[in-house]
Amino acid sequence: MKKLWKGNLALVEGAIAGGLDAYFGYPITPQNEVTEYMSLRMREEGRIFLQAESELAAINMVFGAALTGKKTMTSSSSPGISLMQEGISYMAGCELPAVIVNVQRGGPGLGNISGAQGDYNQTVKGGGHGDYRLITYTPATVQELYEMTRDAFDITLKHRIPVIILTDGVLGQMMEPAEIPETPEATGETNPDLGWNLTGCRNRNPRFIRSLIMNEGGLEEHNYHLWNKYEELKNSAQWEETDTEDAELIMIAYGTSARIVRDVHQKAREQGLKTGCFRLKTAWPFPSERLMELSNKAKFLVVEMSMGQMIDDVRLACESNTAVEFYGRPAGGLPEVSRIEEKAREMIG
Repeated sequence: MKKLWKGNLALVEGAIAGGLDAYFGYPITPQNEVTEYMSLRMREEGRIFLQAESELAAINMVFGAALTGKKTMTSSSSPGISLMQEGISYMAGCELPAVIVNVQRGGPGLGNISGAQGDYNQTVKGGGHGDYRLITYTPATVQELYEMTRDAFDITLKHRIPVIILTDGVLGQMMEPAEIPETPEATGETNPDLGWNLTGCRNRNPRFIRSLIMNEGGLEEHNYHLWNKYEELKNSAQWEETDTEDAELIMIAYGTSARIVRDVHQKAREQGLKTGCFRLKTAWPFPSERLMELSNKAKFLVVEMSMGQMIDDVRLACESNTAVEFYGRPAGGLPEVSRIEEKAREMIG
């Protein structure tokens, strides 16, 4: 049965249902409910909760717990995620599983506490140093905040790649009906020996997990290994399409922006305009192949709560095959329905 849930609390319940063993976090608005509610729920479930002294400490605690093969997680908001970038790069280099939640706010700098989408490039391009990628989920509903967070733990363990839930302050504070079990299903104990994790080496050879690789050609070989894994994952991109079959203009968005675009599209269709919607459910892997196919028959309008970051990936995907234009508002401003409608009419002509 559906009940009214706040987004930040729904993702906590998703983490609990996904078998989260240990959470480490530090308060920052607009994700403070995550840390607060996590402190209650983890104790109720007999699991580990620790409020770290900083974001740097939190990500390194996640690093330590991940080394043992346990399901671990942290959450923060834009400036806090920036502080975690070095640790995230280390985790990617070590192929360590973890779930990281970014409840985005306005920036750059300290910015403000309003929901925004200015962290796209930081997330999907690898905000730390080196060549790496992060699986990135982009929920658009409270229900998806629960489900994507729940499922992220199996995904990160399967592929040994950190997973980011890229949400924002609007979704985090939003309340809407969602179906969330009152008693999480039993997930079972995390396998104590995954073949790579550090569990003590009695009766077996020692294991080493490190990102410092100094032997001649060793780091290059490791980068090729990582990149081959990323190439295989490109086929697991997730998205949702609405009325793209006959669309002259397809509006592309994710998260809160996708909710706004959906309403614009419904109104446009009622007025006889042939619009379609394309909503990203993963920002990485990016659905490049499908967008390339759609670019053969429709123009694209990218809508973001930023100055335009995802638009670069859309343009690369369609290889100048069609017109790609942008409308958005940065720093906590919500894209206006009337302005999107105006832009859509202009593009359709």
